[in-house]
Amino acid sequence: MAKECKLEGYRVVGVKKGGEGFEGLETQRPLTTGLSPILLGDFVTLEQGTGCVHIAPGHGMEDYILVLNHNASASVGEKLEILAPVDNGGRFTDVVKEFSGQHVFKANPKIVEFLQANGRLLGHGSLNHSYPHCWRCKSPVIFRATEQWFVSMETNDLRKEALAEIERVQWIPAYGRDRINGMIQNRPDWCLSRQRVWGVPIPGFTCMGCRTVVADPTIIEHIAGLMESKGADVWFERSAAELLPAGTACTKCGGTVFEKERDILDVWFESGVSFAAVLKPRKWWPADLYLEGSDQHRGWFHSALLAGVTTDRRAPYKAVLTHGFVLDGQGKKMSKSAGNVVAPQDVIKQSGAEILRLWVSAQDYRDDLRISPEILTHLIEAYRKIRNTCRFLLSNLYDFDPAKDRIPYEQLPELDRWALHRLSELIPRVRESYDDCEFHTIFHALNNFCSVDLSSVYLDILKDRLYTFRTDSPLRRGSQTVLFEIMMAMTKLMAPILSFTAEEIWRVVSAQVPGGLDTQSVHLASFPEVDSKWRDAELAARWETLLNYRSQVQGVLEASRRDKVIGSSLEAHVQLEADARAHQFLKPYEKDLGTIFIVSKVTLSQGAADQAGIQVSVDKSSAGKCERCWNYREAVGADAEHPTLCDRCLEAIR
Repeated sequence: MAKECKLEGYRVVGVKKGGEGFEGLETQRPLTTGLSPILLGDFVTLEQGTGCVHIAPGHGMEDYILVLNHNASASVGEKLEILAPVDNGGRFTDVVKEFSGQHVFKANPKIVEFLQANGRLLGHGSLNHSYPHCWRCKSPVIFRATEQWFVSMETNDLRKEALAEIERVQWIPAYGRDRINGMIQNRPDWCLSRQRVWGVPIPGFTCMGCRTVVADPTIIEHIAGLMESKGADVWFERSAAELLPAGTACTKCGGTVFEKERDILDVWFESGVSFAAVLKPRKWWPADLYLEGSDQHRGWFHSALLAGVTTDRRAPYKAVLTHGFVLDGQGKKMSKSAGNVVAPQDVIKQSGAEILRLWVSAQDYRDDLRISPEILTHLIEAYRKIRNTCRFLLSNLYDFDPAKDRIPYEQLPELDRWALHRLSELIPRVRESYDDCEFHTIFHALNNFCSVDLSSVYLDILKDRLYTFRTDSPLRRGSQTVLFEIMMAMTKLMAPILSFTAEEIWRVVSAQVPGGLDTQSVHLASFPEVDSKWRDAELAARWETLLNYRSQVQGVLEASRRDKVIGSSLEAHVQLEADARAHQFLKPYEKDLGTIFIVSKVTLSQGAADQAGIQVSVDKSSAGKCERCWNYREAVGADAEHPTLCDRCLEAIR
């Protein structure tokens, strides 16, 4: 300080901590002859500087609270005035006579001149520090302590009851409970008033005689009736006398001349009481779910909770879900100036609404969500996989009548029963995810079911049966039975997310099935239920082992393709040499191994094997190729009438 003020020949007369004897000492104010006591504040830290600094309780929250705490224990003569001598235009009022009418920032040089002229300025300079600015227009903000309308958090136990209601609400994700609990626990009284030109007015009136504020229920009900018939503008169009009920008089002085309140209600109060207008008239109150961004713990969820507890002694919602914010592909906030905005309407125009829905469902909304053309491209591929899977199912159900062609579960081969078991695991997983609002789990479950269980395994193996067996073959009808169950279940499960796609599928199935389906729309149907017979843990365990062997065989087949030993897998003759345990497991499936591995022939033998239990080798089949099923079989050429067909295809066509 001595250096900045260019002081020479100074000396330190003593050193003390701030709390040692300074509190209560009086200092003379530089602009007036008045005295001000020194107060101890805990909001000045070593990092920000220390010493005796001025406070402005009318222009800063920390200073305001410090003076309130001082006044709470001070005698009448020791209480400090909370002064805010700045008008609505940011100009000094007449309270500051020397600078009255001057803008507070523009008056700074003149204040310096005044202090110098009166011999009260030891030195002056400038420094840089952070200062609050308006986030929209970037102008500096001036804080003022002004009269406002409040809802007390303690009267009628509002804070206590709100905290109790928080415990009864389901918060999704769970940390939302701690977030809003801390806010309610520590928040001050609710300031309801705002100083804006237009909005929902506060129906209060001030007596011009004694300045008593009048806002009783009778007057409020009268104003509400006027607004209901004339609209909210009636408050701004009419004078106080025209708004008040006839004969209204001040309860204190009997005056009849009033001034209407100019403040409007906090917009969060408006949104907070929306349940009264939206839910209650339709008997939907309380809401099953309030859903908004994570910032609304401080906003809508907060105000709705306080309003609901005030009017109905309970929260207006049973559950609350919060999500993150949408960022670009690099995790940066979107802005027009940065040119990284991905607009929903652009996504819909280019890729369709289904892709946008799929993107929403695929995200873990608890965190901020990223979107970019590259991310959408991956989702388009995922959507194409789901859609193409459904197209395959539909294309193989064109001649299936579920009323006549269903095959009983007990007559289905293991492959079909395995597919139903996988479906029985998918349905509850998806339904629980809907109940728990874990939508990304639904997307991944459906995508995995289509890509792995169906496309890579079940449908891949099934093609031979669907394409080459006799139309009414029990094996083909059995597969169609399973395909129909999968098609109906998947369509219902995807309907809330892929709404248009599910409806399109539903209409196609309804047109194919004689007599149509039970409901006109998938969105009128219930979620699928699991038939208890479909669950077969032992079968699932066997097929897990069998599919592991299949993966080993596919690996060797792929290597044989690379080495030009075979082209298509149907050209392959696979030799399996299995150890005793693997041989015992595979022997019952021996006649089906060719179908499961999608090769023309499998020879199973027992002997030494690698650690996996089997040793796989592949040769190119020496048999003839059936032109109908493309399998290489010894019987091709045996029939003189149809020399290019195998025995199995001959049976099918005859």
